[in-house]
Amino acid sequence: MQHDAHAHHDHSTHGGHHESHGGSHENHGAHHEGHGAHHTPGKASWSMAAKATLHCLTGCAIGEVLGMIIGTALGWGNMETMILAIILAFFFGYALTLRGILAAGVDFKTAFKVALAADTLSIAVMEIIDNGVIALWPGAMDAHLSDPVFWVVLAIALAAAFVITVPVNKWMIGRGKGHAVVHQYHH
Repeated sequence: MQHDAHAHHDHSTHGGHHESHGGSHENHGAHHEGHGAHHTPGKASWSMAAKATLHCLTGCAIGEVLGMIIGTALGWGNMETMILAIILAFFFGYALTLRGILAAGVDFKTAFKVALAADTLSIAVMEIIDNGVIALWPGAMDAHLSDPVFWVVLAIALAAAFVITVPVNKWMIGRGKGHAVVHQYHH
């Protein structure tokens, strides 16, 4: 976390999307009429993959930044801070997907399983790329939150994670996996 070229498919705001239709699933279903072809195996567009990746990247970025802020505030070392940032990236990545699925009226246990299936590979690839760039960039691990190099390298790392993860999500969606699984709960 499927998505197509329409902005309303951003699962992080899907709860509001249902409210804009008066909470009516009939209206929501009618609004999506004709979108089924986008979600069958083999029918994954780059746009869908980019939106799924952006959705995951949002959760990852929130977790990464929050983890780094907490680790820095507590005076933790680089490794402890990075581990916390990764844990929080997964947490927020899953949380954004859960929010959209739960808003569709799905029970928590099912929603949690769907979020795990939809996001785990995407978030894992992002975290490997993101943290790899930060770890390998000279001076990035020692930069403080107030240092511009910290934010520049983080932006570059997140951009690299996005570019590399889009094809992964396209491949998964094309096989009916990843965010393609999430999307079925929004019809």
